[in-house]
Amino acid sequence: MTSIESVTLEVADPTAANRFYTAAFGLDTQIRLRASQAPTTGFRGFTLSLTVSQPATVNSLIDAALEAGATPLKPAAKSLWGYGGVLQAPDGTIWKVATSAKKDTGPATRQIDQIVLLLGAADVTASKRFYVDQGLAVAKSFGRMYVEFAAESSPVKLALYRRRALAKDAGVSPDGTGSHRLTIGGDAGPFTDPDGFAWQAPSPAPTP
Repeated sequence: MTSIESVTLEVADPTAANRFYTAAFGLDTQIRLRASQAPTTGFRGFTLSLTVSQPATVNSLIDAALEAGATPLKPAAKSLWGYGGVLQAPDGTIWKVATSAKKDTGPATRQIDQIVLLLGAADVTASKRFYVDQGLAVAKSFGRMYVEFAAESSPVKLALYRRRALAKDAGVSPDGTGSHRLTIGGDAGPFTDPDGFAWQAPSPAPTP
């Protein structure tokens, strides 16, 4: 089973970004940082989602991120599927924090149940076919709109969403140019997918 071991965000200032992610989410080996000055404007074509157990934890993580310097894109609110909000980290990465629960069952924590990488695809069907050919197994598929791949023990789950719909869900314009500022570390790589997202073989976690 193909898995994603880590996601590398290419940022202008890795030290500042590390400070933010530690304070905001307490993220460790799944999210890595690498210095880059690659030109990029607007929507980078992907979002990262943190799935948690209850609304209080959503609020706890979003509040910590905002205090650490994130910009709110969509305030946390109830919806048909649960509760969540969207923010943008100082390095430009868009994050969604959400839960399928609509009521709290205990005190707020900082426990993250799952990290989901959503890639915006120009043609979801073509990108789905590409990833199946790379050894990924489809867990859920909703026509030409959305595909979710089986994660099993993978630290990061992968999903494809139509690019314009993903931007709308994040609360931003779908327009963007230049680098995605993202590299996916997984045992299917190295390759570049139809939308320009690069995979590389997983590398050992950097030592502190």
